[in-house]
Amino acid sequence: MTNESRVENNPAVEAEEAAAKKKNLHQGHRQRLKEQALSQGMDGMPAYQAMELLLFYAIPYKDTNELAHQLIDHFGSFSAVLNADYHELMKLPGVGQNTATLLTMMPEFFRFYQLDAFGPRPFFKNRRTLAEYAHNLFIGHTYEYIYMICMDAQHRLTKTELLSKGTLGSANVDPRNAVEIALRHHACFVALTHNHPAGTLKPSSQDVHVTNELSRCLDAVGITLVDHVIAAGDTCYSMAEHGYIKGDCLPPAKI
Repeated sequence: MTNESRVENNPAVEAEEAAAKKKNLHQGHRQRLKEQALSQGMDGMPAYQAMELLLFYAIPYKDTNELAHQLIDHFGSFSAVLNADYHELMKLPGVGQNTATLLTMMPEFFRFYQLDAFGPRPFFKNRRTLAEYAHNLFIGHTYEYIYMICMDAQHRLTKTELLSKGTLGSANVDPRNAVEIALRHHACFVALTHNHPAGTLKPSSQDVHVTNELSRCLDAVGITLVDHVIAAGDTCYSMAEHGYIKGDCLPPAKI
């Protein structure tokens, strides 16, 4: 038997050649998918391919196609995967710390991008611009968060502060703490905003109570509450627009 024959019939060599061929095929697929995204964008791309593309940057040397399918099938959609809890992601076979961290942080990057696009000190010329800014604060939030938006005398942002975060349907506000924050950031006007993760748009009785109490406390130190914006799904509800807040509010604009 010749040396060439012995090499051709060697199982170890054959396995190594098969692995090399599979690696080359996998690398070619990655490059094609990246080039497709760069040249054509991601419009119309199947969810599992978008997920696969994202996973390339957490898992650089392994095929991510199967894991992409598993993630989409398990959580139900691309967006649901990104909104999933870190520990829930870690329970899936094939998901390590790098993958879970990348997926969990994506909504944070989206929120950072959207808010950064407003500039360092956005000017809230009316209720629409305030609502647009407020809505972006809740990207990726699956629990209730409450923020206070502090503004100067020209309705320019001085600071956005997280006041509270709670369970799926509740968060609390301490009016005294809110007043201290507003004074610390030299606010002349403030707006309150929170999300309803369950999707109910109209204010609850607790929302009305918090709005009235905070407005009273702020008024005592010469600061005006101009609005309380509720974000639910793709839209917002302005409590000032619907008459819950009286006095010196932002100019009206349909939200």
